[in-house]
Parts: sequence; C-alpha cells; structure tokens
Amino acid sequence: MKVVQTNQAPAAIGPYSQGIVVNNLFYSSGQIPLTAEGVMVTGDVKEQTHQVFKNLQAVLAEAGASLETVVKATVFIKNMDEFADVNEVYGEYFSVHKPARSCVEVARLPKDALVEIEVVALVK
Repeated sequence: MKVVQTNQAPAAIGPYSQGIVVNNLFYSSGQIPLTAEGVMVTGDVKEQTHQVFKNLQAVLAEAGASLETVVKATVFIKNMDEFADVNEVYGEYFSVHKPARSCVEVARLPKDALVEIEVVALVK
C-alpha cells in the first residue's frame, strides 16, 4: 500500500489519509469543499462541488491517476433537492468519460459541507 498525500488538497482532518494506492487502484478519502489551506468554501452547492473536484484532481494527480481514470464515484449530498445542481457541475468534469456512480443524501457531512465525493481510480 502507498499513502497519497499532497499539499494541493486539504490535509486530512482526522486519522485517515487523503488516499491509498493498492494494486494500481487509487482509493480517495471523501473530499469536502475545503481549500488546500483548510478554509471552507461557503458558497452554494455548485461552488462547493467545484472545490471538491479541485481537491479530487489534486489527490488523483499525486496518486498518478486522473478524472479520466476514475472507475467509480460516490457522491454524498446534504439535500437531494440540490441533486440537479451537483449533477450539472459533476457533468462538467465527467462529460466524455462517465464512471460508475452512486449518490446518497446524508443527514450531515463534516464541517456542515453540502457535498462530499470519493472516487476509485486506475493508476496509470
């Protein structure tokens, strides 16, 4: 196993890694809309989703992967009524390549985020 850590994404806020590579697969921890400096993006769900993707791109790059090699994404949203907004932003990052995906509404996310996304990706 290889631990993935980059300063281009927020540091883990608990006893976990930003991600782990095992047998050419990268497993990310859930990314919430914190900047690399650890500041919460306070905008709407679209702005928060864009920040989540910036974080995902950073940890994927550090792992030797990219959005184009993601095989599975799991999206956690605080309010299913905002699914269309999250989906719109999600589609900007996964327009041609469309990995398998699950999306669930949750009661609460860390730091009261509106969205959290984790991915599994093939390492190049």
